[in-house]
Amino acid sequence: MAGKMVMTDLLKAEEIKKALDAFAAETFDPKKFFEMVGMRAMSAENVKQVFKVLDVDGSGFIEEEELKFVLRGFSKEGRDLTDAETRAFLEAADKDGDGKIGIDEFEALVHE
Repeated sequence: MAGKMVMTDLLKAEEIKKALDAFAAETFDPKKFFEMVGMRAMSAENVKQVFKVLDVDGSGFIEEEELKFVLRGFSKEGRDLTDAETRAFLEAADKDGDGKIGIDEFEALVHE
């Protein structure tokens, strides 16, 4: 069985770097970030592969504590999100209000 997928299997490293640099000093905007790394152009299936990389504990959800480190999922150089950014990201994606982001909610946010 192949090892766990990494983000650069799915996205271009230079686009990830450009997007991380863009949000290094400004407030994180998940929709804009996903567009910059090329995820909006991806199929729903590939977006779900990205989700699986970000779902560190394999629970099928990205919980608030995983969200804080979401940029590190794209690159180890990624910064941690602030508490306010984490909450805003969660609110943007968590359509059913269960306090975590499911795979379909994630895909919907990317392609919104």
